[in-house]
Amino acid sequence: MPRPTWTGSIAFGLVSIPVKLIAATESHRVAFHELEKGTGERIRYRRVAERSGHEVPWDDIQKGFEVAKDRIVVLTDDELATAAPERDSTIAIEQFVPLSEIDPLFWDRSYYASPDGPPAAKAYVLLREAMRKEARVAVGRFVMRTKEYVVCIRPLEEALVLHTMFFADEVRAAKDVVTVSAKVTASAREIAMATQIVSSLASSWDPGAHEDTFKTRVRALVRKKGEGEVIDTSKEGGTGPRITDLMEALKATLAGGVDKRAPATRAAQAQRSRARAGAGRSAPQRRGKRAARRR
Repeated sequence: MPRPTWTGSIAFGLVSIPVKLIAATESHRVAFHELEKGTGERIRYRRVAERSGHEVPWDDIQKGFEVAKDRIVVLTDDELATAAPERDSTIAIEQFVPLSEIDPLFWDRSYYASPDGPPAAKAYVLLREAMRKEARVAVGRFVMRTKEYVVCIRPLEEALVLHTMFFADEVRAAKDVVTVSAKVTASAREIAMATQIVSSLASSWDPGAHEDTFKTRVRALVRKKGEGEVIDTSKEGGTGPRITDLMEALKATLAGGVDKRAPATRAAQAQRSRARAGAGRSAPQRRGKRAARRR
């Protein structure tokens, strides 16, 4: 079982619930070492002074804040400590809000909040069921290590999940990044066709259906090359015909000319379809079809 990241308590009103936070996710991304070409030696990075090029030990490194070009204000560790948030072992709930009011843009990291000991279980279940009945989630703040976080706590199955969130000034406004001219519109026919495509691809969310194909392919390459096989680096095929007209693209999609599923998903679906088709025909039927193809 993974080790707790933080221990403390959730406080709402005069109720305090001892909890421990355990990371809800773990990265399985492919990681590489950097090596020198030809020698295979590991590449290491050092902290060096910009002008002299000398390596600087940690004890001689200070923190500076650039207030203007070529002007940096240096702060000592003791000075920074005066601005650090007061350490507390409490997640203080400040309000309960509908989950729909929190945009996913604000989510950062996720943790399971587990009751810390049997005596905490009663209050833990009480908070979970109260939020579930009211269809609201808790929003509060706490300090982990040396950083203050605004957090959302919500019920998930039998557990409470805590999400650290970005502060409002850390989230860019869409209008500051995305520009769409008011003159650009979609016709009723285009909207109807696009809606039909959305409906045809509608399904329930299944996280297991989405796999990291890059990780799988890289591990296969590593295994093959480690066994002495030669990797074929030639590229295969192209991306297919490119349709630039929007209406033609919509029509082709509805007609089945463009399959939006991932290649691995398409291949698996095709294989299942062939297996079902083969299982559904008797041996005489299959022999008859082969004879017809020969004729």
